[in-house]
Amino acid sequence: VEHYRWKGRLHQSRIRELWADRMGTTINQYTREIKIIRRKLYITIDASALKQELHYGRDKIREMVNEELGEDFIEEVVVR
Repeated sequence: VEHYRWKGRLHQSRIRELWADRMGTTINQYTREIKIIRRKLYITIDASALKQELHYGRDKIREMVNEELGEDFIEEVVVR
């Protein structure tokens, strides 16, 4: 359990860096929070239209993040 907690924190830091690089400046500006809880990636977005667009692309986001992490760590993406 402790191993996953530290691994989650490390991955969360890497995902924040990845998010800015891969998603672009505009999406990054509207992203308020990125966190991992129990292998779920929670992304909080301030713009409703962007939130809806990212909601439809959740599977692609999960695949992209897991590919960058080098393992299937994220099981689900939740866009709020």
